[in-house]
Amino acid sequence: MPFFTLQCINIVIHYDAMKKYKLNESLLLLKNKKEVDEFLRDLCTPAERKALEERWAVAQFLYDSKLSYRDIASKLKTSTTTVTRVARFLTNEPYKGYQKILKRINK
Repeated sequence: MPFFTLQCINIVIHYDAMKKYKLNESLLLLKNKKEVDEFLRDLCTPAERKALEERWAVAQFLYDSKLSYRDIASKLKTSTTTVTRVARFLTNEPYKGYQKILKRINK
């Protein structure tokens, strides 16, 4: 077996041994908005947080409005590529994470 493959296997084994909680399990332990904000500030770079917030804003516009993708992109100062990507996950992908939370918000 090539050295590179052995190194990759050792890294994966070491990484798995280090994990105590998966990210999704850890998120469930947060108790309030302040804790979520603090955790996201530690976990994500400012650019990553901005991208998450941008996608979330796009998802809300797509769910609540009849604006075109181009209008949403213009209003939120984002790309039509971002709007299209979010729209795909909102409507076509099997996970339905966006839909679940948007339905709970709009009850």
